[in-house]
Order: sequence, then C-alpha cells, then structure tokens
Amino acid sequence: MTRVIAIANQKGGVGKTTTAHNVAASLTYKEYKVLMIDLDPQGNLSFISGADNVNKPTVYEVLRDKVSVKEALQQTRSGHIIPANILLSGADKEFTRPELLRNKLDPIKNGYDYVLIDTPPSLGILTINALTAADSVIIPLSADILSLQGISQLYNTIEAVRKHSNPSLKIEGLLFTQHNNRTILSREFEKATKAAAKRMNTKVFQTFIRASVATREAQANQTDIITYSPVSPTAAGYNALTAEIIKGGNKA
Repeated sequence: MTRVIAIANQKGGVGKTTTAHNVAASLTYKEYKVLMIDLDPQGNLSFISGADNVNKPTVYEVLRDKVSVKEALQQTRSGHIIPANILLSGADKEFTRPELLRNKLDPIKNGYDYVLIDTPPSLGILTINALTAADSVIIPLSADILSLQGISQLYNTIEAVRKHSNPSLKIEGLLFTQHNNRTILSREFEKATKAAAKRMNTKVFQTFIRASVATREAQANQTDIITYSPVSPTAAGYNALTAEIIKGGNKA
C-alpha cells in the first residue's frame, strides 16, 4: 500500500528538502519505488536531485492541467520526481482548492511504495495541498527556539486540514535535524520538543540527524548523502530514520 508523506515546517532552514531527498534515496537503495514531489517554488529538491525544472514540465503545469502527472515525471538516482520552479510562487493567488494535488496523484500513486512531498517554508495553499494529499506528515526541527515556536501554527494548520479536507492525516513524528546533543541548548530543546510532541499526540523520532559538511557537498554535486558519503554519520542517520519510517508503517 502506498504511503504519502509530507515533510513540512513553515520555518526555513530546518532540513525539509534534505530530509525528503535523503529518505527517498535510502528507500530507493532498499528497492522501494519512490516518487518525490517538489512543491517549493525555490526548486531546491529538483536541483539537488539533478532534475530539469527549466526545459521540462513541472508540478505547476500539472496543477494547471497543462500536462498530465506522467508527462511531468523524471527519473533520478533517488527515484522519480515531479520538479518545481519559480512559477509556483504565485500559487496562493492562482490555486484555491486544497485537494488539487491529491486528485492529480490518485491515478498514479499506486505505482509507488512511497510518495514524499517537499513543502515550501509557508502555510499557504501549497502546504495545505501537500497535507491534504498525505497520509502523514514529518516535521523537521533544528535546535533553536524559533523552530519550536512555529510548531503551534503548523499544528493548527494540520488540525484545520483534518477538519476540512483530510480527516485521516496523522503526524508521523518530529525530527531533530542539524542536531548536536553535546550542547546544553540542544538537550534543553530536546526536552521541550518531547513535551510538544506529547501535546500533539505524536512522537519524536529516535534518530537525530547531524549537520555535516558532507551533506552540503553532496547537494552541490546534485546527489544524496548516502551515495556521496555512505559511511558518514549523516548517511547512517538517514538510513536509521528511513528504517523508523518503514517500521512505523508496518506497525500501522
């Protein structure tokens, strides 16, 4: 059964795109069929995956009914991707229906084991479409108070989506990225996040993702950390996170 997972947090710089890309890569290495959807006008997931978001159709054309989902698919090392570019920047003015993406995915999603949706750093119509299309959402957090403060706004958006367009949406878990548990700040942040997770009736992933230079190098080379530096702590972290995601789905 296909699992559609959105990766969301309206705060930028918390590792949404990095997580979507490397989890997709880890799943692909485990021989799962994976589709990535870039819903961020910045197109960062498209770039680091090596997709062409200039000369070929993107998710914008799909949402505008100019091309079919199949016409927008591109093959990458980490699985299929539907890319994005700056054309999505006017989405809040152009699109109003929360179920638009879900309707587009329905005809093809059963061809995949996992669909991972990378969302923009906002709580606008694109993120709402991602949450409406998803079975669950992963919320990445960096170890700073601003990252945690935004969780309540995101949770309110998730609750609104549950009420109006996707009652079965669940929170897969909160994920620490760029984490260093040797600092007092990170340890205090961990305690606060676990308390927030309890209030949201979800969990904090056991896996912490460490920040690394190798991750940025991999992205500059348009590849994933598991291919670029397979023995690095960050690659190990994303493989462990992927194992948690798979196990959580099996349990469900």
